[in-house]
Amino acid sequence: MSGSIVLARNHEFSNASERVTDGDEVAFLPPVSGGSAAASFPYTHEVQDTAGHFFALTRQPIDTRAIIQRLVAGEDGAVITFEGTVRNNTKGRRTLYLDYECYEPMAIKTLAEIGREIAASHAIGRIAMVHRLGRMEIGETSVAVIVTAPHRQAAFDAAHQGINRLKRLVNTLVRGVESGLAMRRGLR
Repeated sequence: MSGSIVLARNHEFSNASERVTDGDEVAFLPPVSGGSAAASFPYTHEVQDTAGHFFALTRQPIDTRAIIQRLVAGEDGAVITFEGTVRNNTKGRRTLYLDYECYEPMAIKTLAEIGREIAASHAIGRIAMVHRLGRMEIGETSVAVIVTAPHRQAAFDAAHQGINRLKRLVNTLVRGVESGLAMRRGLR
């Protein structure tokens, strides 16, 4: 099997030597896969839990104001919004645009797990983590982490931990186009 294909079993990373049992869901994740989403739905996958936390994947621009409105409550004295944007270079090489793809059922599950763990370990109100998929131009937002809290320090800490963990753990495949040449960046 190609070294560039990542395996997943039951929405978790796997390797080729693991046994598959009846009822398992198996996915072969290519370096970059295509796809499109219906324009009428802002999110291809979303989780809104009973605590008010929100996690989603989208192929449309991320509307952070709309997300803040669904999170903020009367007891919140702080809202921290982190937006990761597409920059025009990577390691000194000119980047024209980026394509993001993922195994969506696994990615949304991982986003929700990360967000709930952060919420449990910080004195915050609610957290939202939204990742955009598909082609993004320079300056466009690819990811947003939004945290509400009674006090700013807990919100800053939770947002910082959120983006760091998301970048390490969410199975997002990134392909950058640099000066007209496709350069696979791999898992992010």
